[in-house]
Amino acid sequence: MKIGMNMLLWTNHVTEEHYPIVETLKETGYDGIELYMGDGNTAHYKKLGDHFSELGLGVSAVTGLSPEENISSSDVKVRQAGLDRLKWAIDNAQALRADVLCGPLHSSFAFFSRQPPTSDERKRSAEVMRKAAEYAAAAKIMICPEALNRFECYLYNTMADLKTLVEAVDHPNLGAMYDTHHGNIEEKSQSGALRTIAPYLKHVHISENDRGTPGSGQVAWNEVFSTLKEINYDGWLTIEAFSTIIPEFANAINVWRDYSPAKEIYTSGLQFIKNGIKG
Repeated sequence: MKIGMNMLLWTNHVTEEHYPIVETLKETGYDGIELYMGDGNTAHYKKLGDHFSELGLGVSAVTGLSPEENISSSDVKVRQAGLDRLKWAIDNAQALRADVLCGPLHSSFAFFSRQPPTSDERKRSAEVMRKAAEYAAAAKIMICPEALNRFECYLYNTMADLKTLVEAVDHPNLGAMYDTHHGNIEEKSQSGALRTIAPYLKHVHISENDRGTPGSGQVAWNEVFSTLKEINYDGWLTIEAFSTIIPEFANAINVWRDYSPAKEIYTSGLQFIKNGIKG
């Protein structure tokens, strides 16, 4: 298992300005970093990717879809906009030399129909996800959609839900992602959720129940680490924690306070994961 750190703790758009943070993470002992893709182009991400490669860091990427890009929509133009956005993200991830593109790719973040998910919505989502996976195959990118908690998404909330999507798409370049924060809210147990998605699990976010320092809250971490070893998971364990450094982004994801000091999150968090893997 490789240990990564999501740069969203500091910024939603990584530039050369953030190189000192990245270099500190390398010195701290991280195997790689994760970048949010909201802006930029392939030239921008190639420059970043070249630098991270020189540092010996692996990279993964995360992105999302706006309501105007919702691939579960009944509007064909909206679905096409979503597919175009996913292809844009895949192109940038390839330029970045990322091996994984993850996030709530199956539908729009914080968009609600105010009704339970329908079979037609899930069918449309799977159809576009398959096209995205086919596009990702040429880029050698693994797409990993993420189930979110009920307050951020209604289409896929649990690993049982997400498993149906992965099996409906049925493409080698589409796997599944697990986030311990969302699992803490939606699942009956962390171990049960991980066993459910085990055949398709390709990416993991290590995130405390309050989005602060891993190990400082209520997530059942012993279950998480013991089950990851049990199922022989060998991908990324990436810390995802948030702050109020970028107010506009923080407000968009309902972050109203700082949960832990940034240095504590990336130093104590790294050691916590290392201990968990050993134990």
